[in-house]
Amino acid sequence: MAYTRRNQRSLSRAERRRFVDAVLRLKRRGEYDAFVRTHIDHYVSDGENRRRVAHMTPTFLPWHRRFLLDFERALRRVDAGVTVPYWDWTKDRTPAASLWGEDLMGGTGRRGDRRVSTGPFARGNGWIIKESVTDGDFLTRDLGRPAAPLALPTRQDVAWAMGETVYDVSPWDSTASRGFRNRLEGWAPGTGDARWRNHNRVHRWVGGHMLGGASVNDPVFWLHHAFVDLLWSRWQRQHPDSAPFLPERPPAPDEPQHRRVVARREPMPPWRTTPQDMLGHQGIYRYAE
Repeated sequence: MAYTRRNQRSLSRAERRRFVDAVLRLKRRGEYDAFVRTHIDHYVSDGENRRRVAHMTPTFLPWHRRFLLDFERALRRVDAGVTVPYWDWTKDRTPAASLWGEDLMGGTGRRGDRRVSTGPFARGNGWIIKESVTDGDFLTRDLGRPAAPLALPTRQDVAWAMGETVYDVSPWDSTASRGFRNRLEGWAPGTGDARWRNHNRVHRWVGGHMLGGASVNDPVFWLHHAFVDLLWSRWQRQHPDSAPFLPERPPAPDEPQHRRVVARREPMPPWRTTPQDMLGHQGIYRYAE
C-alpha cells in the first residue's frame, strides 16, 4: 500500500519528533553521511567534461526522486511510520515559519560564522558535519540572507515553470531556453539574483551548507526536494500529452552532450535505475496536498 508524504506544517508534535529521531539515528549509524557523499560525488556542472546526472541535466528530477526514495527507505527501516515531509516554500516563506522551530529544523545561523545553534541539528546536539567541501564541523545557514535580502520563490515563479509544455530541450543543460526541468531547477537569464529561480533560489535563501554539493548536510534538503518532486508530479498530471522525459535517445558522438547526459532508458549512476523507472510513484507514495 502506498504511504503518504505530508506538508511539514500539518505534522503533529509527535510526528515531528519521530521524523527528527529517525534522521538522528541514521546520522549516528553513519548512514546519513553516505547520502551526503553521494550528492557531492554527483554534483557535476555544465562545464565539466563528464556525465551529469544530478544537476543541470534532464535527470535532475528522476535522479532526485530515486535519491529521496533511498533516504526515505532508510528512515522507514528505523521507524516504519515515518515519511519525508515537504516544505511548500511558496507559503512558508519566512524564518518564523514552523519549519524552523526548535522541534524540527532549528533556526538560522548566528552572526559571524553562520553556525546553527538551535534545534536538533545544532553542533551542540551532536550534528557533526563530516562530509563537506568547506571548513568547520557545524551546520551553517543564513536564512533570507539578511545582509543582501533574498525572497523565496513565489506562486508566480512556480507557474512560470508549470506552464511549460515540454519537459526539456537541447542542449540539455542550464542554458536550455525552455523546458519544465530547467525552469523548475531554476536556471534563468539575467545576472545577480534574477539568475536564480525556484529550486535554486531556495538553496540560496537557506544559505550555508545548502549552497553547494554538500547541501544534504542540512536536513531541510529533503523537505525542499520533496516539494520539488511534488511539483514534478503536478506537471505530469497537468501535461499528460507531453513526453514525460527527454531526451529519448543518447546524444550522438558529434553532439556536445555526448556521454554527458542520460537518455530515457539509460541508467543514472550510482544506480542501474533509469529515468523511465522513475516516471511514476503512485504505487509507492502519494502526496497530501
